Amino acid sequence: MKDFVILSDSCCDLNKEMRERFGIDYVPMRIIYGETDIPASLDWEQISFKQFYDMMRDGVRVKTAMITADEFRDVFIKYLDEGKDVMYIACSSALSNSYKSSLMAHDILAKERPDGKIICIDSLNACMGLGMICMTASDLRAEGKSIEEVAAYIEEHKLEVNQFATVESLNYLKRAGRVSTTSAVFGGLLQVKPIIISDAIGQNVAIEKVKGRKNSMLRLAEMFKETYAENPHQRVCVVHADCPEAAEELKKLVEENMPDKSVEVITAGIGPIIGATTGPGTLGVYCYGKKVTYSSAKG
Repeated sequence: MKDFVILSDSCCDLNKEMRERFGIDYVPMRIIYGETDIPASLDWEQISFKQFYDMMRDGVRVKTAMITADEFRDVFIKYLDEGKDVMYIACSSALSNSYKSSLMAHDILAKERPDGKIICIDSLNACMGLGMICMTASDLRAEGKSIEEVAAYIEEHKLEVNQFATVESLNYLKRAGRVSTTSAVFGGLLQVKPIIISDAIGQNVAIEKVKGRKNSMLRLAEMFKETYAENPHQRVCVVHADCPEAAEELKKLVEENMPDKSVEVITAGIGPIIGATTGPGTLGVYCYGKKVTYSSAKG
């Protein structure tokens, strides 16, 4: 059976240690602020984690750029030349056009390199939801599953990944054009914190509003407990955007609500692509659970 590489992008938020542990590579998107245009490195090579979020606290707006079809083509060819097939697990197509770019590269190479197989998957997830799906793909590859078998499993189970997240301030979502100025102002005055899920079409949607930071964290832990389900690839991921103390508090709440205490709980920093939208102070928890059925497309 032919070996295959698992690729993702800057939205997967897997650090170097995790990528090496699971044998996952990624294609970087880009971040732009002022006159600076750099790769969105998950290893924080040109700007540190702390510097990035402090910069946002100081009012600098960070923009993001997707991966182009040509960039995908170059990366795909690199692995095809090594004799490997390629599985690219993309950030939700509702949040980024990188998946569409990967399909363009796929179609070009299907004609140029018919000897190699490339499978592109829309994860309908981001941040460590995407990261968890990549880790699951790695588990299955290690079990000896073929690229087709892994792709089929991911497609069948990707909506079982659940996200529960909240932001410290609505101002960053306002800067990114995700909420109105009025909502951000009144939300700030009232200390309203949205509870954000990834829905059935891969869109990030605020489904509840909670007053106060502590209450929002308690609600995240409650929702986690309500949806958690046994899964052979279960991992629980707590993520944060430069608020390690709050993340540790959320982790404790999550562990108190975990039915299976033997499941690994991973704490991770939110990378530059997701962080550029949600801003510093963002918290989230990810797990396998009940299948996500809510869709913002249905109103």
